[in-house]
Amino acid sequence: MTDSFDYDVIIIGGGPAGCSCALYTSRSSLKTLILDKNPGAGALAITHKIANYPGVKTSISGLNLLEMMREQALQYGAEYKVAQVYGVQLDEDYKSVFTPDGVYRGKVLVLATGAMAREKTFEGEEAYLGRGISYCATCDAAFFKQQDVAVYGSNQESIDESLVLAKLVKQLYWIQPSKPSNKLTNIDTLTDKANVSILKRTSLVSIQGDSEGIQSLMLYEKSNSRKFELSIDGAFIYADGTKPIIDFLHGQIPLDQYGGVKTDAELKTEMDGVWAVGDIRNTPFKQAVVASSDGCIAAMSIDKYLNTRSEFKVDWVHR
Repeated sequence: MTDSFDYDVIIIGGGPAGCSCALYTSRSSLKTLILDKNPGAGALAITHKIANYPGVKTSISGLNLLEMMREQALQYGAEYKVAQVYGVQLDEDYKSVFTPDGVYRGKVLVLATGAMAREKTFEGEEAYLGRGISYCATCDAAFFKQQDVAVYGSNQESIDESLVLAKLVKQLYWIQPSKPSNKLTNIDTLTDKANVSILKRTSLVSIQGDSEGIQSLMLYEKSNSRKFELSIDGAFIYADGTKPIIDFLHGQIPLDQYGGVKTDAELKTEMDGVWAVGDIRNTPFKQAVVASSDGCIAAMSIDKYLNTRSEFKVDWVHR
C-alpha cells in the first residue's frame, strides 16, 4: 500500500457525531474527510422512526435523518468515503489511518465509530427490530402510549428505561432472566408502580408477530419449567447493552472505567490531536442530538487547536 492522502481533519465514523463535526470543521475551511464503514449501519441508521429531533417537525426514519446530516456536511466541503479502518498510528504529528484503499493522514483525528449492540440472539428479534422491538425507551416510549409493553433484562439499564416507559404505557411487564443485583438502584420505585408487573426468572424464547409488527413473546418460566405466550404491543430488550467500537485503536487510547474512550470537556482524548465524540465515549445519554452536540463541541475545539488560539471567547466579550 503506497497511496497516501493528507487532510486537516479525519473523522472515523459517519453517524450524527461524525457528520456534525464534519459540518463545522468544513465550514471553518478545514480540509475534512469522513471515513465510514457502512452508510446504512449504526444506531441512528437502523432506527425505524425519529420524532424528537429538534427542528424536524414530522417523524422521519433514522436513515433519512442521517442522510440529511451527511449531505449537509458535504455541501460545506467535507469529503466522504466508504472505507473499513483497520488500524491507526497516533504518535506522530500527522495521525495515520490505515484502510484497504490507502493511508489517510490528518493533523487531527476524530473517533466517531459509536458503539456496537450485542448480537441479535432471539428468534424474531431482527425481523421485528423497529416494528415493536426497541433498545431505547428514551427514543421510542412515546410510540407506545397506553399500550402494553415488555422490558427484558435484569440490569440497571432495564430499570432506568422501565421508569421512563411506566409513565406512558398502560401495562409494563418487567421480565427478569435472572435476579437483579442488590447494588442496582430504583428497583422499589419501579416495582411500586401500579402498572408494572414482574416476571421473575423468566427467559425470552422467541418474538412473534405478523406483517404489521410484533404481537407477542414466547417466554419460559424457570421456576415452573413452563412455556407461555405474553401478548404485547412492544418489547424493549436490555440483555447485554452496547460496547464502544474501539478494536481498530489497538490499545493506543486510554479508556474510562466503563470501557468508553476517555475525554475532557472539549472531547479531547489523552492523546494529543485526537478527539472522541458520540457513543464511543459510552455516555449514558445515547441520543442523536447528544451525539450531534459532541460533534459540534469537538469541531470548535479542533478549530482552536489548529489555529493555535489559546481560548474561546464567550459571546458577550467578543469585539
